[in-house]
Amino acid sequence: MLNREDNALICRVGPGTPMGNMMRRYWHPVCTSAQLAQPDAAPLRVRLLGEDYVAFRDSNGQVGVLEELCMHRGASLALGRVEEGGLRCLYHGWKFSAAGAVLETPNNSDPKYRARMKAPAFPVHEEGGVVWAYVGPRELQPGFSRYAFMDAKPEHRVVLRINVGCNYLQLVEGGEDSSHVGVLHTNMARPGWKDNEFQPNQDVINPAALSSNDLEPALKMEDTAFGFQYVALRKIGKQGVKNARVVPFIVPYGRVIPAPAFLFTVLEVPEDDTHTSTYIIVHGEAPVTEDKIVELLGLDDQRYYDRKTCAFTATWADAFGQSRERMKESWTGLRGVEVEDAAIALSQGAFYDRSKEHLVPADQAVMRVRRVLLDSVRRVMDNKPPVGVGVDLSGVGACDAELEDGAAWQGLLPSHREVAPA
Repeated sequence: MLNREDNALICRVGPGTPMGNMMRRYWHPVCTSAQLAQPDAAPLRVRLLGEDYVAFRDSNGQVGVLEELCMHRGASLALGRVEEGGLRCLYHGWKFSAAGAVLETPNNSDPKYRARMKAPAFPVHEEGGVVWAYVGPRELQPGFSRYAFMDAKPEHRVVLRINVGCNYLQLVEGGEDSSHVGVLHTNMARPGWKDNEFQPNQDVINPAALSSNDLEPALKMEDTAFGFQYVALRKIGKQGVKNARVVPFIVPYGRVIPAPAFLFTVLEVPEDDTHTSTYIIVHGEAPVTEDKIVELLGLDDQRYYDRKTCAFTATWADAFGQSRERMKESWTGLRGVEVEDAAIALSQGAFYDRSKEHLVPADQAVMRVRRVLLDSVRRVMDNKPPVGVGVDLSGVGACDAELEDGAAWQGLLPSHREVAPA
């Protein structure tokens, strides 16, 4: 369990909160590149860490991230016109560049006044199909942390965003909880469960395709420069050999999940205390399509997901689309990895009270997530750098492999021990 004080400490992310201060030391995804697909496309409202911003792509293709409300009289720039190299407020026509320069003030012709002004704009980096921004103290801005998926060919990569109405940590903990995979995702993890006969899932794209029917994995873990990594060891029926599934936790909210032929990088970005934008980036050595991933995740149904707004739309109104009739053949009565994960996180409420839970050894990685986050928050409170800020993440991955008894599981991903500041 986690006491209520520590629970609030690592869950509340707004301005001036300890976790909010820590989070602002990192670069964060603010939208996908596809959400600003063309120069002069409609601007996009962005909520991040309890504050509101606007993202836009100017006439030259450069992305800017500004505070949402116009510095003149507070109208939303998300209603503005994107034209002629900038974003123009509808109220009085003030126009701003991607860097925040005041380009035009139609109701004040004094050029000296414009030259003295600058809109609150934030550093932006676009790579890997994602737009990233840094909204923390300028003097503490870290180097940008690159991920492995950024080196994948565009046709070998899919980028999705799913907005879920609960606190980010509920989704993070679900992702770092290896023991839930063989239970919650039973139909994908353990085909044949109805007949008590384990049949490995042959879908090479599916991250829930387990190599074992063992529902009580033994966990081992190790701190790293980016947070920590752990291995879930499962019995597979071979003498002296186990299945080893290695997953990293990347502070403050990232993980990489292995599928047989692809890696799923998942970033649970807090919009505020009770809303999260989940970014799922799939990449590998072969082509993959967005339609295939959307179907795999169970998001190819408007009852669950609006591809235009990126909103996860299932609610308690219909039990998240759960079918009791379907449960005769489906463990959950739901469909798709993300639908199952999001429904469970939402079922915990918008802001889960961890002081009431009862943990077991299979929850060790969840406990380690909390410990690492608490340590990082307290480091910032002591004017020290947070864990993992500015490290190069391009060598951080995940794996699902066989491991002989006595062999060092860290050898499966030696690059995790070589991660260094960017």
